[in-house]
Amino acid sequence: MGAAKVAPFHFMQWRLLDHDPLTGTSQHFAYEEAGDKWHFKTTQDVEPFLDINKALQNEDDRGYTDKAKEWRHAARIPNLVMEKWLKEEGIDVFNPDHWPAVRRKLNSSEYLYLRTANFNV
Repeated sequence: MGAAKVAPFHFMQWRLLDHDPLTGTSQHFAYEEAGDKWHFKTTQDVEPFLDINKALQNEDDRGYTDKAKEWRHAARIPNLVMEKWLKEEGIDVFNPDHWPAVRRKLNSSEYLYLRTANFNV
């Protein structure tokens, strides 16, 4: 009986393709020789978004952006979260027909810190 053949382990090295300092979003790629495949991933540091949103929630303006109280700043949604919603649930924040689903997300406790004030969207 011969020795079992083990496929060699090929470590994929992720390389930075692009970085947007304004949003903190980075695109990376890696090449997998074993399967002759390209892999892409997007990362984003969402902590700065969440920290600013938390600070805005603590202000006493209830989200109003002007003295006439005509406009309210409701939320700041990181790009990676928008992409996740689109890929996993088909929710497109830029599609007006999807706003009931976006509202449900923003009003849920899971996404509390995407809101910029303490009111239901």
